[in-house]
Amino acid sequence: MHGICDRYVDEYVAADPVAATVHGVNGHDHQLTDYSADGFAERAGIAARAHAAVAATEPRDAAERAAKAVFTERIGLELEIHEAGLDVASLNVISSPVQELRMAFDLMPLETEQDWSVVAARIGEVPRALANMRSGLLSAADAGHVSALRQVARVAEQCETWAGLKEEPGFFTELVGGADSQGSALKADLAHGARAAEEAFAEFAGFLRAELAPKAPVKDAVGEDVYRLWSRYFVGAALDLREAYEWGWAEFARIEAEMRAVANRIKPGASPAEAAAVLDADPRYRVQGRAEFEAWMQRLSDGALEFLRGKHFDISDRVMGLECKIAPPGGGVGAYYTPPSEDFARPGRMWWSLPAGREEFVTWRETSTVYHEGAPGHHLQIATAVDQSAGLNKYQRLMAFTSGHAEGWALYAERLMEELGYLSDDGDLLGMLSEQLFRAARVVVDLGMHLELEIPAGTGFHEGARWTPELGPEFMLTRTITDPAHVRDEIDRYLGWPGQAPAYKIGERLWLAARAEARSRAGAAFDIKRFHTEALKLGGMGLDTLREQLSHLD
Repeated sequence: MHGICDRYVDEYVAADPVAATVHGVNGHDHQLTDYSADGFAERAGIAARAHAAVAATEPRDAAERAAKAVFTERIGLELEIHEAGLDVASLNVISSPVQELRMAFDLMPLETEQDWSVVAARIGEVPRALANMRSGLLSAADAGHVSALRQVARVAEQCETWAGLKEEPGFFTELVGGADSQGSALKADLAHGARAAEEAFAEFAGFLRAELAPKAPVKDAVGEDVYRLWSRYFVGAALDLREAYEWGWAEFARIEAEMRAVANRIKPGASPAEAAAVLDADPRYRVQGRAEFEAWMQRLSDGALEFLRGKHFDISDRVMGLECKIAPPGGGVGAYYTPPSEDFARPGRMWWSLPAGREEFVTWRETSTVYHEGAPGHHLQIATAVDQSAGLNKYQRLMAFTSGHAEGWALYAERLMEELGYLSDDGDLLGMLSEQLFRAARVVVDLGMHLELEIPAGTGFHEGARWTPELGPEFMLTRTITDPAHVRDEIDRYLGWPGQAPAYKIGERLWLAARAEARSRAGAAFDIKRFHTEALKLGGMGLDTLREQLSHLD
């Protein structure tokens, strides 16, 4: 069983070099993925053969039963998505082949001459990779699958940024500028490749605007059938979508009330928005400059790892390494995490994509996000799984990521830090609650916009109307205290990535329920450190599989 899963990873990453880089598998960094229809078909064939082999194998023990459940559920859904033609057509503002191709360069080592030679080889592949992507998107369009016009237009904007057609220099020009210490021939190769890569991104932006946009539907909502498939993929469970929508509203109201109480402590009688203004003006929460913001992230994450180690989690030396970095411009605003390589030569990294031109930042909004992306959130969860070579196969350690599992844990981690006293400052606490409210709003808005659901009575927001893309930003701007610069990106994200945004709160719901059930089973003998450690050693999986696995922990 484990051998089949290991071989699948080896075969898959050979056919998807970008995925190899993302997952930290060495030996493929000089190549780029074939994003044509034939490339997707090749990878689907690898998945189908491995899925059939695992399904036909009888597990020998509990570890193999878990491995089989994880693999067949995850790969089975990837095959359903391929059969529906949605993988070849994938184009959105946050996580589709065009972003994956660009971001692969963020994860490559840039220290030695050999490192830069590998970078030069991969940059040289960019024009061909984008040509294949263009071919794939056109073939998907011929089959009737095109992302909405909003996504096509916004991705064209991103490509123009990376091509250097906006205010900033091109991404590849900036990247190869770090090779000043290399020999003249290699520097010339890098400079030539950078120009060609940026020209290819500029041409790809033109293709999106001139050829794909006329084929793209204006309507953003994907409808219930497509939404259900993506929801199952991101959550790992078949949700009752109406129940999730109603629960999202109830959770939103609960957190809103909690925020009002904290706002009143910050300034008596203040609303959350008024309390936020007080905090924004407080110099204790202000950081000047991007370098200092990066240093603030690093200090906070380092301190969290030191605090948690030994007392609340078992954390290996390899997992203690976490780098905090400012992301290159062009992507959506916000923080994200990239995992360590399989051998931990590349550490886990927390990236922060900042608004263009901003040089002053407030920290009260972001403290809990550091815990979400770092420790005890994504880094502790994902790097711990990568470190489990003795107990998990390569697929479980490197490729079994599921949004409901990972993002649910990261939200749980924010609440855990409050329980452990790390959000005792009311400013930081309001920031955490703001993020929680924001994630509850995601459940409501994402489901509401894609399924065009009715807004219920008693919510105080366009009661009885049906959700539209125009109501999404209005709700976020008037009913949350999210930074307005973030809201446009968020709405575009939901509309292009259906079913992913609700996975955060739905996943947290399950993690909290599982802990409560384990505590109930064990009674006075419940050991939360053991629960956390054993849960993280399970690796990634869908929520239905997670529910079954956690039922055995106490």
